Formats: sequence, C-alpha cells, structure tokens
Amino acid sequence: MNEKNQMLNELSSLNREKKALDSKFLLHFFLVMTFIFVVLFPKMFLQHEIYYKSREIAKLKREYDSLKEENEIISSKVESLKFKNQVVNTIF
Repeated sequence: MNEKNQMLNELSSLNREKKALDSKFLLHFFLVMTFIFVVLFPKMFLQHEIYYKSREIAKLKREYDSLKEENEIISSKVESLKFKNQVVNTIF
C-alpha cells in the first residue's frame, strides 16, 4: 500500500508541474499572438478593401457600358433624324 501511495504522490507532483504556467511561457504566447495579429490583420484588411473596390469598379463598368450603348442608340436616332430632315428639305 505504501508503494501505491508513493507512486500516486509522484504522479500528482508531475501533474502539478505541468499545469503551472510560468511568465516565460506567457511572454512567448503574447509575442506569438501579437506577431500573428500584426501579420494577419493587414492581410484581412487589404482583402476586404480590394473586394469592395472591385465591386465598385464592376458597378461603374456596368454603368459605363450601359451609357455607351445608350449613346450609340441616341446617335443613330440623331443620324436618322438628320437624314430625314435633309430628305424632307430637298423635297420641298
């Protein structure tokens, strides 16, 4: 029975040592977390900004294409009116 208690005491002392966090471990942990945030935060921020800028650019591109098409339609109408006006003026 004595040997059993002795082994249990040794195991419990080993478990206590593993659970203890020293200041060196905490310092390393905070340094690693700070490094991760310093590296990852700008990357996430830039991805976010690029995504929204690309959406804005796509919207402006659609509007530009729409206005360009509308300009071609209006130009063709103006040309037909000019032609009609010239033909009507030559008849009278």
